Amino acid sequence: MKVGIIGAGNMGGAIARGLAQGHYIKAADIIVTNPSTAKLDKLKAEFPEIQTSTNNKDAADADIVVIAVKPWKVEEVLKPLRLRQPQILVSVAAGLNFETLAHYVDPEMTIFRVIPNTAISELASMTLVAQRNATEEQTQNMLNLFNEMGLAILIEEKQFAAGTALTSCGIAYVLKYVQAAMQAGVEGGIKPKDAIKMLAQTLEGAAQLLLKEGAHPSVEIDKVTTPGGITIKGINQLEHDGFSSAVINAIKASM
Repeated sequence: MKVGIIGAGNMGGAIARGLAQGHYIKAADIIVTNPSTAKLDKLKAEFPEIQTSTNNKDAADADIVVIAVKPWKVEEVLKPLRLRQPQILVSVAAGLNFETLAHYVDPEMTIFRVIPNTAISELASMTLVAQRNATEEQTQNMLNLFNEMGLAILIEEKQFAAGTALTSCGIAYVLKYVQAAMQAGVEGGIKPKDAIKMLAQTLEGAAQLLLKEGAHPSVEIDKVTTPGGITIKGINQLEHDGFSSAVINAIKASM
């Protein structure tokens, strides 16, 4: 199976790197196109077997074509390529729904909308996947590809706005908490570089707890909030200061 990736920016480049390190696609079967060569040269230096080109038509014959350009450039890039089934189009362009994308290609072809977050560069993305005209096998194959770059979940297109707020925007909200907690740690006498490590490992631990089957935040919080203890005092202060409402309002504002 050959994969063409149009766009070598943050997302396109990260997807190319992730696929090249996975088990489903050989690096030699990946071609990445970009109008300028700097990003392509950097990618080629890391993964010499990946093919690169400044001509998007060189990616148009692939079995799977990933469009990873800015949303306002998608029509300009896709229409001249005349993609048709049995090819599969994968769009990582936020905000362009299936109906819009279908006007730029064969409307009957299989299309996936995929929204990773920036942690894809570390193979730790939470990736949202929606499909149109895809078989169960095609859908599972797409999930398998992106599961190698973190965790992928299949949702309906109508859930994309809420899902994107939780994952793509959400990573910024999590880091905002880290930034604030780090400031508090520094005020308490912790060196900034040590505070970052402490918080990063704490977040990773919290994530692993939640990824366990059946785990729930309330259960894990109860484990560390002993009666009269310091954690429950901090939790209650967060609530007094409107922490939960602030998070909910931020997520809703991003939808």
